[in-house]
Amino acid sequence: MSLNCGIVGLPNVGKSTLFNALTAAKAAVANYPFCTIDPNVGIVQVPDARLAALSALYRPKKTTPTTVEFVDIAGLVKGASQGEGLGNKFLSHIREVDAIVHVVRCFEDPDVVHVAGRVDPQRDVEIIDTELILADLDTVERRRQTAEKRLKTDKKAKPEVDLLVRLGEHLGRGLPARSLTVSDEDAVILRDLRLLTAKPVLYAANVSESDLQAEGSGAGPSVAPLRAIAEREGAQLVVISGKVEEEIAALPEADRPEFLAGLGLTQSGLDRLAHAAYSLLGLVTFFTSGEDECRAWTVVSGTKAPQAAGKIHSDIEKGFIRAEVVAFEDLIALKSMAAVKDKGLLRLEGKEYVVRDGDVIYFRFNV
Repeated sequence: MSLNCGIVGLPNVGKSTLFNALTAAKAAVANYPFCTIDPNVGIVQVPDARLAALSALYRPKKTTPTTVEFVDIAGLVKGASQGEGLGNKFLSHIREVDAIVHVVRCFEDPDVVHVAGRVDPQRDVEIIDTELILADLDTVERRRQTAEKRLKTDKKAKPEVDLLVRLGEHLGRGLPARSLTVSDEDAVILRDLRLLTAKPVLYAANVSESDLQAEGSGAGPSVAPLRAIAEREGAQLVVISGKVEEEIAALPEADRPEFLAGLGLTQSGLDRLAHAAYSLLGLVTFFTSGEDECRAWTVVSGTKAPQAAGKIHSDIEKGFIRAEVVAFEDLIALKSMAAVKDKGLLRLEGKEYVVRDGDVIYFRFNV
């Protein structure tokens, strides 16, 4: 599976610049709102040193990393929930993604106009949050009216009505749906609603090159307002410079480490954002390794062995017998599967085994 993240934000905050740098795509970039109308989609690899180490050990014909899909969604504006700026169309694009990367402008540039007149990260976040909440309120209200009509003849609709009332009150206080505590039964109803504010959020602070270096030393003030918001919500925050990322993307691979070192960085924004997005939904990675291919696979935390096998091929899940599992650290330390077996570190796991992050697995099956 590939994590699908929608990149959202106000116009002219650097979303498309960031998208271009992340995906090497060529989304239109212009100094006016609504330059991006249809969502651009790009798939980027998630760098993983563990996969590189396995590849160095096995020297396979092919190495395949896991990926993150980024969708560049046109800029939202105040009033989007009422259709301003083609808002309804853009909101529908957000509804289709698994998670939201909220790009917030934290840089000053007189040559790039701000749709609200001046840079103010807190205000910008509030504008986007308000529009998403208003759209969700409309969804919840329409669903509540339908459920209440059904309740007149079907008492089983009461739990849904009760949840919708709670949701409406929660959203009405300006709080996102993801912050509402619900039971397992209510969670099923909540997922069916596909609310915008129920999606997990990752904040990306788009800063200037000088502020990127200051943030690297922990002394940058430009991101402070956004950092406070992220901490209050328990959300992740990645500080990135769209312009710097474009420069990195244009460099040959071999020259990038020196360029990053000159900025006082060890990782590009692409690496940091891809890792943060990948972990946003509680995903884990397991590996399959051999002379033909070393590959990283993505599953949701809590996935059992047969279902993990199904990510490779449905026949493997259907005919699952057992999983031969070794921890990545043990395999790398001992340098061969034979040595792992000699040490008694190869585990035979059955259908109830829950796959762990970093497992190297060989699935035995019969069809």
